[in-house]
Amino acid sequence: MKIERVDIVVTELAGRVRRTMSSGGYDTGPAGTPMGKPVLVRIHAEGVVGYGQVRPTAPGHFVPDTVHSVIAAIREIYGPYLIGKDVFDIARTWDDFDRILPFNSNARAAVDFALHDAMGKAAGLPVHKLIGGACQSRIPLEWSISLADDVRTMIDDAERAVHEFGIKVLCLKAGGRGGWRADVANFAAVRAAVGPDVVIGVDPNTGWLVSETIKAMSALAEYDLGYVEQPVGRRDMAGLARVRAAAAGVPVMADESLFTVQDAHDLAKAEAVDVLCVKLYKTGGIHQAKRIAAIAEAASMRINIGGLAVQSQLEAAAGAHYCASLPERHVMPGAEFIFGLGVAGADPLVADSGFVIQDGHVDVPTGPGLGITIDEDAVAARTILSESVSRS
Repeated sequence: MKIERVDIVVTELAGRVRRTMSSGGYDTGPAGTPMGKPVLVRIHAEGVVGYGQVRPTAPGHFVPDTVHSVIAAIREIYGPYLIGKDVFDIARTWDDFDRILPFNSNARAAVDFALHDAMGKAAGLPVHKLIGGACQSRIPLEWSISLADDVRTMIDDAERAVHEFGIKVLCLKAGGRGGWRADVANFAAVRAAVGPDVVIGVDPNTGWLVSETIKAMSALAEYDLGYVEQPVGRRDMAGLARVRAAAAGVPVMADESLFTVQDAHDLAKAEAVDVLCVKLYKTGGIHQAKRIAAIAEAASMRINIGGLAVQSQLEAAAGAHYCASLPERHVMPGAEFIFGLGVAGADPLVADSGFVIQDGHVDVPTGPGLGITIDEDAVAARTILSESVSRS
């Protein structure tokens, strides 16, 4: 199936979303501007249209891609390369992308999702059937809680997750201005509010030193700390290994340290962590994420499926298919793409799809491709920028 055209469309969101973490703000930006808005990719191939969508998180986040860098990478490099290529030749495509324009993970993830969507539609199969099958068809979800100056705000968010949506896994952002002791106090307050039956992890987003992490984990032990995610700098693998050695069995997770297959190899070699946080927008999509999962399995590490997927059922669906393709014992503690499932506002490009939260879980879509139907009238109404690449 030869690719004939690649469309790149920036669309408006249904509302503005702001969050805070130690490494910076998370802002979808004011209405009418491309900053912080999702980039939709359409791949046209012999009558099939594959869709992918990613919302670049820069500025203010640790992934450097911006809306404009994603557009430029696809318009100038990836899109022209794809014209005339077969949608199924994804391994060769990714090898060539490494040669002609490496990194650019957000752009590559949007293309990867669209390619997988097209492959699934051409084969009449959901994406998870193409990448390993449904090892788990019902996926537990994780809720990430933003830093706030008032702990009551964090408690309210936690209680909403647990009581309104049945969430059993919470991740508290940490590394704020008050230092690790304030983070421990926030954790204790949230634990008291939601009770003992909810897994609560802590994520300083590189905001703690090694010594602070060890002291914080010791203090958090009485509140049943579920895991600690990326407490120290992204390249400090020796520091992560020191934290893990002192963790007394509490899983240590890498996030900012993990972008590439090579990063996964280095983390495994250093015996630095127990869990790899795979965010598809960070790894460049499903194809590379499956390779990372193989390294994790070989090194007895588990996978966490991250990524907020703000108001994007397409991005959330990509995470669901990837998660479904992994054996349940290799995955922990829950998938974080919940913000694509309506909790931060409805996806403005998708009608009622049935892809919804039920008792803290979501069922993986079973329709062809990603299993999400895009409303093209809604796309047209919300388009901010549009580009196309085709054979000249």
